[in-house]
Amino acid sequence: MALPLAFAGLPVYLHAPDFYATDLGVSLAALGTVLLGLRLIDAVQDPFIGSLSDRWSSHRGLILWIGALMLGGGFWMVFTPMGSAPLLWFAAAVLLCTTGFSVVSINLQALGGLWHASDADRTRIASWREGFGLLGLLLAAMAPTVLAFGDPRAVAFERLALLYLPLLALGLLLLLRWLRRAQLDAPAADEAGVGWREVLAGRWRRQFFGLYLANTVAGSIPAVLVMFFIRDRIGAEAQTGLFLLAYFLSGALSMALWPRIAARFGKPQAWALSMGLAIATFVWASLLGPGDVTAYAVVCILSGLALGADLALPAAILADHIARDRAQDAASRLYSVMTFVSKAALALATGLVLPTLGLLGYVPGSALTETGGLLLSLAYAALPCLLKAVTLVWLLKMMPVLAPAPLAPDAAAGVDGVPGSGRPAL
Repeated sequence: MALPLAFAGLPVYLHAPDFYATDLGVSLAALGTVLLGLRLIDAVQDPFIGSLSDRWSSHRGLILWIGALMLGGGFWMVFTPMGSAPLLWFAAAVLLCTTGFSVVSINLQALGGLWHASDADRTRIASWREGFGLLGLLLAAMAPTVLAFGDPRAVAFERLALLYLPLLALGLLLLLRWLRRAQLDAPAADEAGVGWREVLAGRWRRQFFGLYLANTVAGSIPAVLVMFFIRDRIGAEAQTGLFLLAYFLSGALSMALWPRIAARFGKPQAWALSMGLAIATFVWASLLGPGDVTAYAVVCILSGLALGADLALPAAILADHIARDRAQDAASRLYSVMTFVSKAALALATGLVLPTLGLLGYVPGSALTETGGLLLSLAYAALPCLLKAVTLVWLLKMMPVLAPAPLAPDAAAGVDGVPGSGRPAL
């Protein structure tokens, strides 16, 4: 299911705005305003989706069906636009699509925390889930070009929408099949007994979500600026697809590496190692300039390796905490906080970094002055390095808090004698 979820994001947020602006004549400023508002709505609604999912956890299968129908319908609407009011159609379609995406992804992540499994199995499943997610990104990056067959872009996007629907249906059916057989720690009652104050209480949760927010903001800034940096700083717009392929493929391949490192040294320790790798990589990236194509390709590969850890390890750390804190009735809400943090970080990066660069004189697509190139490099690479470094120091300081404590005898046995049935409190 992670593959169709990831597949949906890239076309909706990368290709669709350009399609509506270029082919349908919608104002880019209007699209940007709508997207910012939609991202804020998308982020704010996630905790409520998590709360409702916890409250109705005995109907998890039905919730997944509803979410998938919204996701598939919204995705199809995005790429089959109505000609008379394209901006309104775009807003409604993206809202439907992203709401469905949140419903499915929050419940999918929560199932990982509720599943009877060892710490190693949870890490393995989280890694496979994110690995398939990266594969979905790779397919989504290539699909519009492959499906064009020389036809206009609108036709290619219609084919993309038609291709996505069976892909989503297959992922949902496989997930529901697994759900019928899985042993879960879901609460028996329909009504969750834990309020939001209790869900977010405790030093562990505050430290974890604070670290996750800081780390995600640091990672979102390069994601927002990558197209500008490739075109205007490196001068290699024609190689953009290859750079993205190297980045995501490296991240996908690293999903097999980080669980092994985590099993040997610990998940917080492995997460810290990935932050160190990201810092070193972006220090190098900040020194690159026009024509440094090969060097930037290496940057993409190394940062992709760090991406694999950022995707797999925080979710696995939270799942371990859930398995020790007996917080089954708060699972969806805890993962909805992770999702909220991710989306809020992206909105923050989009809403602050781009306007700031504009105020400082950066004009996308224009020839960069020496000062302009320096500003772009500082924003794309140096600022994330600084944020990552602060986050790494924070993580190292909080390592004793984040490291899992030994399970109590009754928690170690689990509810039915199965190890790890308790749990802790993106």
